[in-house]
Amino acid sequence: MLTLFPYLSRIKPDFYNVKILVIEDEKDLLKAIKNSLEKEHYVVETAEEYYEALDKLFVYDYDCILLDIMLPNGSGLEIMEELKSAGKRENVIIVSAKDSLDDKLKGLDLGADDYLTKPFHLAELNARVKAVLRRKQLDGKNTIEIGNAVLDLDNRELRIGGDMVVLNRKEFDILNYFMLNKNRLVSKMALAEHVWGDHTDQADNFDFIYYQIKNLRKRLQEAQANFEIQAVYGIGYKLGEP
Repeated sequence: MLTLFPYLSRIKPDFYNVKILVIEDEKDLLKAIKNSLEKEHYVVETAEEYYEALDKLFVYDYDCILLDIMLPNGSGLEIMEELKSAGKRENVIIVSAKDSLDDKLKGLDLGADDYLTKPFHLAELNARVKAVLRRKQLDGKNTIEIGNAVLDLDNRELRIGGDMVVLNRKEFDILNYFMLNKNRLVSKMALAEHVWGDHTDQADNFDFIYYQIKNLRKRLQEAQANFEIQAVYGIGYKLGEP
């Protein structure tokens, strides 16, 4: 089952007029994804089977495609092959229950930008979409720059003022999520869903988030970052100027 914890914000996202195609044959999941993305102010179109998806892909251009592998009348990997043959460079996130290494590697080899295995949380999906869109804006550099910090998403490295700052895996994931959502209010639930996934359901409270953010703040301060993670009492956090 898909666990839904919508991330609500009064601040509109950085992306306007972004067009996304969701290719998915599970009607309930398709509806949930569409509703979630529309809350982020994206323009969302859908396709439920292979030929409908191909028709839309070769008539319209999309900023991002969410693609299931198992489809009626064909497969998502066949769609990837068609796109590659036609020289259409789209931003594709494969979303599928098939988690075999072969499928993942084949999808990435055909040009997919990311791979998300079902079941997943909508907060995680939204973060992946934002990451793909930001990489497109950055001309494929796959880095996020805020203030004097550069976050390298491929090598999972943080540099502040040119110096390397060592982060553990959770600290990197937290900072990545905050940098993707700069100046936006991030609820504790959304952060937990993104970084800890299914393990969040087993937690009695959010103390584990507090301790990770406390350590991350200390590392940023010691490295003299010119931004900070600010607490918003009773709600969550946001990344902004000191």
